[in-house]
Amino acid sequence: MATLYTHRSENINKTWLLVAVFLAVIVGLGYFLAYMYQSPGILTIAIIFAVVMNITGYWYSDKIALSMARAVPADPAQYPVLEHTVENLAITAGLPKPKVYIIPDAAPNAFATGRDAKHASIAVTQGLLNMMTQTELEGVLAHEMSHIGNRDILLQSMVAVLVGFVSIVGNIFTRSLWFGGGRSREDGEGGNILAIVGIIFIILSPIVATLIQLAISRKREYLADASGALLTRYPEGLASALEKIEAYGRPMRTANNATAHMYISNPFGSRVSQGISQLFMTHPPTAKRIAALRDME
Repeated sequence: MATLYTHRSENINKTWLLVAVFLAVIVGLGYFLAYMYQSPGILTIAIIFAVVMNITGYWYSDKIALSMARAVPADPAQYPVLEHTVENLAITAGLPKPKVYIIPDAAPNAFATGRDAKHASIAVTQGLLNMMTQTELEGVLAHEMSHIGNRDILLQSMVAVLVGFVSIVGNIFTRSLWFGGGRSREDGEGGNILAIVGIIFIILSPIVATLIQLAISRKREYLADASGALLTRYPEGLASALEKIEAYGRPMRTANNATAHMYISNPFGSRVSQGISQLFMTHPPTAKRIAALRDME
């Protein structure tokens, strides 16, 4: 029988699978870079840097995300309703109470971060607090609590770090092609084919990595919507909150591509989610999310 956190173990397994896959990609990138530039040390450097990035992402991704959002700790005396709501939802969900942060931004939005439930944080914008009713606020916070309970916060942090690393390496290599470089040797046709395959592999890796990130993010939002509605037993609260967020439309001042997938709604605003651009958005269409929530009633 499905429970509130049926997908917890699945997400943990996905996290380590993604780590393994991206490490394999990095080894491949390092190998072809070493081949093209006749420098075996490049592979060693790539592996060491990848391990360092993984460790940094695991231990410090939450602090990095909160800093990029300019979030500050919520004062319980100033935000008693917010603190009590988070505490009550944590008790209902059987989770430790996460730390609560305020993002000084007029756009309504929120995200959860951290490596596990004991080290989790929820950040909400001032605009969200100003705009939402109590039931709508509960819906948004339950959505973020579900990310914590399902261990989505670990998965999304590791994906962000690994995808970002692959993209950086790919960009460095492709830009270097404009300035020459590469192997200068007589390896024959086999060596030339290997070089071409390596170039294609490196150019396509960031694209494939980004598509994986988008696919995971979209599925994750649907699951968190459903789990959040199960937690509050009132799907309309979150549905109504998403309607208000979508209607606001304008981007956050701190919107950033590196952390966009962590928010409950696209921080760049609803106006960029039109036409073919939807294929490259980290969130599913809000209208579909609202329809799915109202089908639960």
